[in-house]
Amino acid sequence: MAEKKIKTIGVLTSGGDAPGMNAAIRAVVRRGLSNGLNVKGILKGYNGLLNEEIIDMSAKDVSDTIERGGTVLYTARCAEFRTEEGQKRGAEICKKHGIDGLVVIGGDGSFAGAQKLANLGVNTIGLPGTIDLDIACTEYTIGFDTAVNTAMEAIDKVRDTSTSHERCSIIEVMGRGAGYLALWCGIANGAEDVLIPEKYDYDEQKLINNIIESRKKGKKHHIIINAEGIGHSEAMAKRIEAATGIETRATILGHMQRGGSPTCKDRVYASMMGALAVDLLIAGKTCRVVGYRHGEFVDFDINEALAMQKGISDYQWEVCQSLSHNYDKNNK
Repeated sequence: MAEKKIKTIGVLTSGGDAPGMNAAIRAVVRRGLSNGLNVKGILKGYNGLLNEEIIDMSAKDVSDTIERGGTVLYTARCAEFRTEEGQKRGAEICKKHGIDGLVVIGGDGSFAGAQKLANLGVNTIGLPGTIDLDIACTEYTIGFDTAVNTAMEAIDKVRDTSTSHERCSIIEVMGRGAGYLALWCGIANGAEDVLIPEKYDYDEQKLINNIIESRKKGKKHHIIINAEGIGHSEAMAKRIEAATGIETRATILGHMQRGGSPTCKDRVYASMMGALAVDLLIAGKTCRVVGYRHGEFVDFDINEALAMQKGISDYQWEVCQSLSHNYDKNNK
């Protein structure tokens, strides 16, 4: 519990940007102000903290931001903050500016930084902001819903042209270590094959056999959703075309998945999480992560949250495969 009443809170976004971060920032600012707190925005994540790029924020500063993608506070990577010296300097800067509560919006790396600040006496609350849905303590992360809908709509468009030309299309979505975007798009877009880092066996011949079998059955196109963590989509397309004789194209969706106006879900859930973060600080809580589980917004100890493991279940994967064109449960 905090020994003194919180008077000033700060908010920053760190790591990769995600649609809905602005909704969370707006909620932190307005919830804080409505409770009589001073609110400071820290620009460019931990990098901006160390450079003292800190501004006072009013309710007007977050007007007309909820519908915008990206983050109005900007974000940056910060190698220095991974060092003990950088973390101590960050805590000193917070104290210098009177910041006795800090809301950090980002992923696991951002939470690790928040954990260090909490250990150095700065009350910190983490909000899960990542399009990868890879934070174990929560069923929802800010930005995933928008990103997966952006990818789904783009894949629908690629399918149209792929069908017209009777092509095989490899569409690469983001997700270096987590295949949630690829899995969801695989189901939502009716892909013939889905490649994710958690489950891929690197058996390219099986992929080639699937494409040939589909063509024999009269299928006019073949959609492969490939997660960024597997990558090499261009080279894979060339190998598949050489092996099958079927024109094959790679489309890498890239950073378009990070941008765009957030969906209603990302706006509402991010707002609820931002408000809860402020409430937790007012209650004297520190070293917590806000999450969403079983229909409720909840909070976890950061240490506990970082120790949790998250993976794609065998059932989710089996369902994804069973809905594809060639899958036979008894003859994989």
